[in-house]
Order: sequence, then structure tokens, then C-alpha cells
Amino acid sequence: MKAFVLRSYGSPDVLELTDLDRPVPARDEVLVRVRATSVQPYDWHYMRGQPYVARLMGGGGPGLRGPKFGVLGADLAGQVEEVGEDVTEFRPGDEVYAMSKRDGFGEYACVKESELAPKPANLTFEQAAAVPLAANTALIALRDKGRIQPGQTVLVDGASGGVGTFAVQLAKAFGATVTGVCGSRNVDLVRSIGADEVVDYTKQDFTQLGQRYDIMLDIAGSHSALACRQVLTREGAYVLIGGKGGRWVQPVGHMMAAVVLSPFVSQTMTIADVVSCTENKQNLALLTELIEDGKVTPVIDRTYPFKEIPEAIRYQEEGHSSGKVVITY
Repeated sequence: MKAFVLRSYGSPDVLELTDLDRPVPARDEVLVRVRATSVQPYDWHYMRGQPYVARLMGGGGPGLRGPKFGVLGADLAGQVEEVGEDVTEFRPGDEVYAMSKRDGFGEYACVKESELAPKPANLTFEQAAAVPLAANTALIALRDKGRIQPGQTVLVDGASGGVGTFAVQLAKAFGATVTGVCGSRNVDLVRSIGADEVVDYTKQDFTQLGQRYDIMLDIAGSHSALACRQVLTREGAYVLIGGKGGRWVQPVGHMMAAVVLSPFVSQTMTIADVVSCTENKQNLALLTELIEDGKVTPVIDRTYPFKEIPEAIRYQEEGHSSGKVVITY
């Protein structure tokens, strides 16, 4: 099979299109013929091994001396090719999707049955591949960390990106009033996916508008955690998802600042950690229900063919995509 292999850290140029043996599923795994994947910050942070401080953190982060995973690609959508002996839920030909955390940049991937879900019936493979990591992140941020309730007010800073477009729609589906923050060219987009109010950050600073929100999702990392706290109600929740990347520390430093501040303020200051989530399958099932009910729709900025994965990553790294960047096979 063909796959883009990462042998050392660096720019998208280090990804090598290589022939690999087709993987064989373990007893509890499903072999998926990948039809589409997507690119996102998770992939290129790992590709570059940045920020460098993340190499010291263990867990699912990049390795200290070199990449732990040879094939990146956190999202995938495709068809079941083969199942392990203990697999009972899926059979060859089933259309599925998953947040696999790796292997999406190959033509085949082995995924544990416990992490795989049936693809939403009303989505193409390309649309489905845009969902898992980004939508799961937004769901965890709102439901698990923000503890969203109907009638609350939600601010999404970075509302036009991959996670942000899902966050706006999910917050509306949960019955909240939503304000999205984005640049001028994306104002109409953010309004079209359900935002009640849109703040154009090139014209207004949301921290200076005097508004208070029950929940703030910080995806853009455009202000300090201390400044963002000022836009929350007394018992509000600040949920940090991302921030501007850096070679050495950021966005890890931005995240740690929120954690350090949390014990000293009345508001909840927390981080949405999707990588360590153990309920991806259940979350995908809920997302599928919302998608098939028409309450959530993936927003796709650009689509690239498989052989142009490095070019797709370059574009996504620029940080200006409106929604998701998808790869087709």
C-alpha cells in the first residue's frame, strides 16, 4: 500500500510517499480501506516535533529523539476491508469513520473496534473525514469541560476554523446563544452556521465589549487567559483548546497559564484534551445522530488528492482555513 511516512521531524517535505506492507488486523481490530482523511494542527505539530517542550511530556506527544508514529493522519473515513477474529460489530464493506490519532495518511489502517463508528449515512467519505478529531474536540469542550446547559451564552474565539465551525453548531444544538469571533472574510460563514452574533476581530476586541458569557472556548489563543476571564460570568467556564504555535513552548505555555490561574479564580479554567479521551466511539455516535438530524454539518475549505498531502499540510499550517482541509484517495 501507499503511505506518507515520517522518519524525522521537519517541514512537510520530510513526508515520504512510500510502499508499505498492508497491515494485518489484530483480533480486536478492523482493517479499513481509507477513502478520505483530513489535516489539522495535531498532525503538523507532531510532524515538526513542536513545541520542543512537548517532546519531554510523554504520553501521546512526539518522541524525544524522533517520531513515535511513522504514518500520521488522525482522522479517517472508509470501508471495512477485513475484521479480526473477535470483531462482532463490523463486516467487510461497512462504511465507517474514526479518530485513529495516526495512520490516516495511508491507503489502509487498522483501527480497534472500540474506536470505530458507522459513518453518518448522509455524509460522503470526504465530509465524514472532516468530523472525528475536530468535532470530538468541540464536543468535549462544550459538554464535558464547559458543562453547557440550554439558555446559556457561549463565546467561540476562532469560530471559523475546523474546531470552531463544529463548536458553533454544537452549542446551538445544545440550546445556547452563540457569539463567534473570526476575521472579516469569515463573518458570513460563521453567521450561516448558526452564530447569533459575530465579532470581527479586525475591527473589535471582544474583551473590550463589556459582554459576559457562561462559557468561552479559546481556540485562537489571541488573548491571555487572564484577559479572557474578564468576559466570563462569575461562575463561567473558560475552556482552552489551542493557541498560536511556537518552536519552543507555545501553545503549551498558554495552556499551563490557564491551569495555574484556575485555583485562584471563581471561574472554571480548563483544557479540552481530546487526545487522551477514551470515549471516542460514544462521542462519534452522538455526533452521527446530530449530523443525520441536520443539526451539524462539516464545513470544508479545501480538498486535496492523496499525493498532495504535504501541500495540504502547508496550507493548513498557515492558519487561515475556513473549516476543514480534507484529503481524498
